[in-house]
Order: sequence, then C-alpha cells, then structure tokens
Amino acid sequence: MILNWDMLQELLIVAIACSTVTVAFIQKTKRFCKKKSWITGYSFLVNMVLGFLFSKTFTSLENIPCLWVGFFSFIGADTIYRNLEGKLTTYTELRGAKKKDADMNQKQSETKTKNENTDIIGVIPRD
Repeated sequence: MILNWDMLQELLIVAIACSTVTVAFIQKTKRFCKKKSWITGYSFLVNMVLGFLFSKTFTSLENIPCLWVGFFSFIGADTIYRNLEGKLTTYTELRGAKKKDADMNQKQSETKTKNENTDIIGVIPRD
C-alpha cells in the first residue's frame, strides 16, 4: 500500500485556503443559529458544502477528495481561526485607514509646498 503524498498535500493546501473563507463566513453568519450547540453542526455543514464547491471550482479533484477537503477544513478551522484572530480587518476599518493615509499624504504635500517657498532666510518673494 502506497500513500499518495502529492494528493494529500494538495488536499491540505486547498483545505487551508477553503478554511480561511469558511471561518470568516461562519463568524459572520453564526448569529442565525438559535442555540450555541447548533454552531458545531452548522460549521460542519458549511465546511463540507463550501469545501466541496471550493475544491470543485478551483481544482480538478474528483468528488470523494473534494469531500475530504471539506472535512479537513472543518478539522483545521479552529487552528486557522486562532492564527487569524484579530488579524483580519473589516471593510470599514480598511476604508478608515485609506482615508487617514490620504489625509496624511495631503498634509505632507502641503508642508512640502510650504517648505519649497522658503529658504534659510525666510520666504522667497515671487514676482
């Protein structure tokens, strides 16, 4: 019996990518579960469905290996979530950061323009 290491490696890589998507999806939608005990089942279902669809879309795997991707993403989701916790930013935070950067760049360009109009002695008169 020979273990197909290449296929296992491919399944795990796809499962890691899929798991990051499913963890974010579950975090956004878990509030619809009426009981906390349902979240595990909901997570399993989401990982199996999205894992299957994800691997069918982005790889050329057969049906059974696609189900393994869903299972691996369910098993590894907790570990990946812990690694990503606090590192994912929301769209609002990203927009706020871009606005701050734009404001800072504008202030820097205004300061640069002021400095170009002065020399060591002071303001250079323009005729």
